[in-house]
Amino acid sequence: MSDIIRLLPDSVANQIAAGEVIQRPASVVKELVENAVDAGATSIQVIIKDAGRTLVQVVDNGKGMSDTDARMAFERHATSKITQADDLFSLHTMGFRGEALASIAAVAQIDMRTMVHGADAGTRIQINGSKVESQIPEACAPGTNIMVKNLFFNVPARRKFLKKDSVEMANIMREFERLALVNPGLDFELINNDTPVHRMIGSSLKQRILDLFGKGLDKQLLPIGTSTSLVSIDGFIGRPEHSRRRNALQYLTVNGRHMRHPYFHKAIMSCYEPLIAADSQPNYFINFTVEPNSIDVNIHPTKNEIKFENEAAIWQILTAAVRESLGRFNAGPGIDFESTDAPEIPVFQPNANAGHSVDFDPSYNPFRQNPVQASSISRSSSGNSLRSTGVTSDWEQLYEGFMGMSETGSPEPVGGQFESEIKSVEAKLIDDESESGNALIDEASTIQVNNKYILAPTASGVMVIDQHRAHVKVLYEQFLRQLGEGEAHSQRIMFPEAVRMTASQSALLTDYAERLEECGFELSFLGDNTWSITSQPSILNGVKPQEALVRIIDDMLNEKPESQEESPRHIIALSMARSAAINGNRKLTAAERDHLLGELLKLPAPNYTPDGLSVISVIPSGDLASLF
Repeated sequence: MSDIIRLLPDSVANQIAAGEVIQRPASVVKELVENAVDAGATSIQVIIKDAGRTLVQVVDNGKGMSDTDARMAFERHATSKITQADDLFSLHTMGFRGEALASIAAVAQIDMRTMVHGADAGTRIQINGSKVESQIPEACAPGTNIMVKNLFFNVPARRKFLKKDSVEMANIMREFERLALVNPGLDFELINNDTPVHRMIGSSLKQRILDLFGKGLDKQLLPIGTSTSLVSIDGFIGRPEHSRRRNALQYLTVNGRHMRHPYFHKAIMSCYEPLIAADSQPNYFINFTVEPNSIDVNIHPTKNEIKFENEAAIWQILTAAVRESLGRFNAGPGIDFESTDAPEIPVFQPNANAGHSVDFDPSYNPFRQNPVQASSISRSSSGNSLRSTGVTSDWEQLYEGFMGMSETGSPEPVGGQFESEIKSVEAKLIDDESESGNALIDEASTIQVNNKYILAPTASGVMVIDQHRAHVKVLYEQFLRQLGEGEAHSQRIMFPEAVRMTASQSALLTDYAERLEECGFELSFLGDNTWSITSQPSILNGVKPQEALVRIIDDMLNEKPESQEESPRHIIALSMARSAAINGNRKLTAAERDHLLGELLKLPAPNYTPDGLSVISVIPSGDLASLF
């Protein structure tokens, strides 16, 4: 038998690595700017054309490279930042793997000029899909000027799945904002298609925040700072009254590196819980400084996920620092020691009537008397509540509409009116991965758990429904149908709402404004990344237009639709559904639960939300029995 295992050619290995490291043009910007920072640059210029498809160029005044280093920089695992495995645990640089430049060169055309400070001449190197085509001496400015052209030119499938220019540019701008934020002392400039987007000189962290996100934040930020043997924490947190339901600015950095850390985010949120609404998020810009050997940044190729050695202790230090800042600047609720727990004493009025005494008959039962007015229980037009009008003569009459009377005149279980509807959709609840696949509801009696889940008995066990996701699914189908049938109507806003966005969001909104107006929004640009909303879709009645608009833009940045032509309508419908849906912490009446369940089961595919999240889960009877 012949041998079948072979080493991959370097060009193929580089393309595989590029799939992890270089996901889109924004990834190229991140890697090149981080290299410039590691090279000691004090001024970094980023030039973009056609959202990075045609060109991503980064110019810096760092220390530059010799002709030999310029060639070696594009070899796999070639790096100046570590020399042995132990160096991974004492990193002081952004990069260290030696994969970024090799990965970029594998899927693009490279033209780089670089020169060491004080040298007589620099070097120019040109690479085409990992193949070095030329390297010659050339006069150039000290530092490095690298141009990445025609990204994914040799990987058509990857290039095909890039999104619209507006989406890719918005992602570039978002990445640029993160890089500029974690390096406030450096000069940064971003140019898109020959138009300057950002131009910032080195400054303090607070000034960099204001340069990126607007001077309106000046009065909203509270300083935070503490220093211990484990960690030093500094930065800014937002005042509770300026928390946002959408578009909160939340940035965590460690040793000058941007990171995602849900555990520390939860620590910050725990400090705000008594001060803000449950669905609001505070702004924060917090930097952690720790010993490099106490963190591991080598978890994910993007280096955004960081593992801390002393997470539990840092949690406590962080929460103490946040609470101290909120308390020191009177951002928390104050306590009035003069009036707290004091009894309310009515004002003495000597001429006021003392009132009349009332004889109380404990045997009196109003429901055994003749009715003054017949009672009726009717469902509201929205189907979300029951209301009583008048007085009734007995309990059976009171609950006649609510309980639903059977043919024999006896009351059926609550929600019985949906029994036939639920039974008719048994097939819709079949889960392809479930052996039984049987979720037929025996009785429509439902209960709510933790104000989040709806439980209903079925022939095969218990059906559990996530109420928020269920409502998202119902509203999505409704919105999508109305948008597709051209039934989207505008509702005029009495007082126009102004919403300030980040530069990346505003750039994307500029491109999609016309599509959003077709859906019922009426928008106008006020300058400085601020937009005015004068009308919104009537189907969003009751939802704040600013929150709905920001959510739509954020979802357009993050969603991965299969069809770009269909995506705006799909994303808009889903975003509006998410905005308008009941949250996961709301108590529902029995009628509201029944109505939501009935509307959900009418749909052709009720088991999942449009973005693939599970709506319904069935706990089989066998699993219930095994518990006992």
